[in-house]
Amino acid sequence: MQVVVIGGDAVGMTAASQLKRTMRDAVQVTVLQEQEWTSYSACGIPYWIAGEVSGPEALVARSPAAHRVNGIDVRTGHRATRIDPEARVVTAVGSGAEQEFAYDHLVIGTGATPRRPPIPGLDLPGVYRVQTLDEAKAAIAGLAQDPRRAVVLGAGYIGVEMAEAGISRGLDTTVVDVAAEPMASLDPDMGCLVREGMIARGAHLRMGQVVREVVAGPDGRVRAVVTDEGEIPADIVFLGLGVKPRTELARAAGLPLGEAGGIRTDDRQRVLGYADVWAGGDCVEVTDRLTGRFRYLPLGTHANKHGRVIGSNIAGGDMAFPGVVGTAVTRFQDLEIARTGLTEAEGAGLDLDLVSVVVHSTTAAGYMPEAAPIAVKMIAERDGGRVLGAQIVGGRGAGLRIDTAAVALWSGLTAADVAQLDLAYAPPLSPVWDPVQQAARVLSSRVAS
Repeated sequence: MQVVVIGGDAVGMTAASQLKRTMRDAVQVTVLQEQEWTSYSACGIPYWIAGEVSGPEALVARSPAAHRVNGIDVRTGHRATRIDPEARVVTAVGSGAEQEFAYDHLVIGTGATPRRPPIPGLDLPGVYRVQTLDEAKAAIAGLAQDPRRAVVLGAGYIGVEMAEAGISRGLDTTVVDVAAEPMASLDPDMGCLVREGMIARGAHLRMGQVVREVVAGPDGRVRAVVTDEGEIPADIVFLGLGVKPRTELARAAGLPLGEAGGIRTDDRQRVLGYADVWAGGDCVEVTDRLTGRFRYLPLGTHANKHGRVIGSNIAGGDMAFPGVVGTAVTRFQDLEIARTGLTEAEGAGLDLDLVSVVVHSTTAAGYMPEAAPIAVKMIAERDGGRVLGAQIVGGRGAGLRIDTAAVALWSGLTAADVAQLDLAYAPPLSPVWDPVQQAARVLSSRVAS
C-alpha cells in the first residue's frame, strides 16, 4: 500500500507513524513537507520568542531524520501543488523539480495559514508572523536589533501570548484589536477581566480600534501602527490576527469545504465523498458535540487525535473522532484564561434559553499564601440545568480547572451533577468547595428542575 501525506506536522506525522507501527513493511508512506521541520509545537513559539524556551530544536518532538529511521520517507522542501483525486496523484515541487506521487490513500494535513486583512504595510521589515518555526526565527532576529516598543495586532490567543512575550523581553508592549474586549472567544464580562488583568501586568490595550496602516520610518523599517484613533509608535510588530484553514489544494481538487473554508470529513476523518482521501487538523472543520454542527477550531490537541484516527483507519481499523466541546486555555504571565462549550452570545444565536452565573473565589483556601483570585462563569440550559459552557479567568492554578467543566459538558451533566462531583481538596490547592463547583451550586439554584 502506498500512502502519501501532505504536511509533516501533527496530523501527518501522527498518521504516518501510526501506519508504520501497525502495518510495518506492508505500507510505504511518503510525506511531503514544505518546511525543514517536522512534528514541532507551533503552540510553543510564543514561549521561544519570550526567551522561556531554547529552540527551535526544543520545540521539535521528532526530526525528519528520526522519522526516516522509522521507515517514513519524509521529503522536506517539497511543496504540494496539485491533487488529482481521479488519477490518485499528488504533484509536488522540490529542489526546483516537479514530481508526481501516486497513492492508494492520501492524507491531507496542510494546517492553517495566518489571516491577512487588507492593511497596508503588513509586509514591512519589522512586522512578523509567528505561525512557523522559520517565522519565529525571523522574529527573534528582529528582537536582536534591540527594539523598545512592540505592537501586537490582535487580542486572541496568539495576540495575548505574544504580548506576554513582548513584556518578557522588556518591550513597551501595546495590543490593538477591533473588539471591545480581548479574547473574543469569551463573553465580554469575562473578557473585561482579561483586559484589566493584562493592564495590571504591564500591557497597554487599545481595544475597539481599527488598524488602518502600518507605516515605515526613514530606514524602511516599521515605525508606527496607524489606527482610526491615531498613531502608535512601534519598533517591532507581531501579528496575532487569527488563522484560517489552508485548503487551496483541496478546493482546487474539488474536495468538499464547509462554511469556514475547512475540509468536511466524516467521523473517521475520511473526506466526504472520497473513499481514499483523509484529512485532519487545522485544515478541517469538526463536529461540535453540543450543537451537532460543524465548526472551525484549530487546536493541536485535535490534530494529534485526528492523525491517530486516520492512521488506524487506513490500516484497517474502525476508530472515530467523537467531536469537540471547544476547550482551550492560555495565560498572560500569572493570569490564566480558559473556556469550554458555548458562550452566552453563541447560545443566543442558537435560540437556546440559557441562564448563567459568575462566581468569584480563590484558587486555594483563602487563608493560604498561594491563594489567587479566580472568576468562574458557568452557563446552563434553563430547563433542566444541563451545563453548556464555562469560562475561567484567574491566577495560578485557575486555568486547568476548565477540564472539570469540559468533562461535564462531554458527559451531559447538569449543574446539580457538577456541584456534587467528588473532587479533590487540600488547602494549598483548592477551597473546600472548588470554584467550579461553587459556580455549579449557584447555577443549579437558578434553573428549572
